[in-house]
Amino acid sequence: MSIGVPRENWIRATRSNQGGFTIVELLVTLVIVGILASAAIPMAELVRQRASEQDLRLALRELRTAIDAYKQAGDEGHITRKIGESGYPHTLEELADGVIDARNPSGARIRFLRRIPQDPFAEVGTLPAQAWGKRSYESSHENPLEGADVYDVYSRAPGVGLNGIPYRYLVVGRGAAIHRKRG
Repeated sequence: MSIGVPRENWIRATRSNQGGFTIVELLVTLVIVGILASAAIPMAELVRQRASEQDLRLALRELRTAIDAYKQAGDEGHITRKIGESGYPHTLEELADGVIDARNPSGARIRFLRRIPQDPFAEVGTLPAQAWGKRSYESSHENPLEGADVYDVYSRAPGVGLNGIPYRYLVVGRGAAIHRKRG
């Protein structure tokens, strides 16, 4: 208790300060929370886009590995093919459905994928096999066209990645993403 201040006034003064926050304190707190939230929302969007781009790279790697394994199985005589065929699968579904092993007397199927991965940037409801752009062995990489086989796949997404490369030109090679030369 201080000297010169009556006890009743001192008790009343200390109790009035314990009542809660002032409107100014609440407004300052709301402004600070708003500033933090406005900084966090773009970061969350960036994290989501980065995760989708990583999913795209993994899906492309999985599809291209399966296409190469199909070609190798054909070169080793496990897949029968007609003269003049490239040895690449005719469709993406063929990779998941499998083909009959020509060297196996019991006629077992060789499957190269458990399922066709979805393009993470494809519209919702698009079937995985239709989501991907497919390049035939006979077409150039500058102007990929579908044909009798599937030599390569690419994303049909119109967007541009965080690295500035359009998703359509994304090529996965040796653990790093590189891009195709644009014609």
